[in-house]
Amino acid sequence: MDTKKQIVRLALELIREKGFLSIGYDDLAQQLGITRAAIHYHFEKKEDLGIAVTQMMIQDLIDLDTYVSSTRLTIEEKLDHFLIKQIEPFSEKQICSISSLQSDVESLPDSVKEKLQEVTKLELKVLVNIISEFKIDDVTADTEYIEELAATILSAVKGALLYRRVIGDSSLYPKVIKQIKRLLL
Repeated sequence: MDTKKQIVRLALELIREKGFLSIGYDDLAQQLGITRAAIHYHFEKKEDLGIAVTQMMIQDLIDLDTYVSSTRLTIEEKLDHFLIKQIEPFSEKQICSISSLQSDVESLPDSVKEKLQEVTKLELKVLVNIISEFKIDDVTADTEYIEELAATILSAVKGALLYRRVIGDSSLYPKVIKQIKRLLL
């Protein structure tokens, strides 16, 4: 993996742990074993790094959407795949990188805010695409209901990650997923 991608991947990890505003080029340089100048070579300003991070998140979501829409997975498997890619890889002390950036939104540069809005809308769209295949009471739900349901699911899942992080109860997240599936299936 090239240095630029390593920087962005590490920045994503640190954003999940402590937020975008709390990471510095010193953190990145030290953990990657490179100089700050090497980071500045790729990202002159922290804003540039924020744009690169959100762009990587956008591409990951596009890839995820393409995969789940082009495979023959069941609806439950598609939902599981979404959760595995978007939520589950985080340690007990991490939260979703999108959620972390969302909590910093008022302090982000405008260009990063715009990219964050784009990634937020895309994440919701990907989940809408997945759950639009669900039939609720043997009826295909209308678009507004599906969008509301997707927002509810994302809020519950990401809320569970926050609770897990603060109270250290790793059983909470699986319980939330179980209830979401119970609601949908």
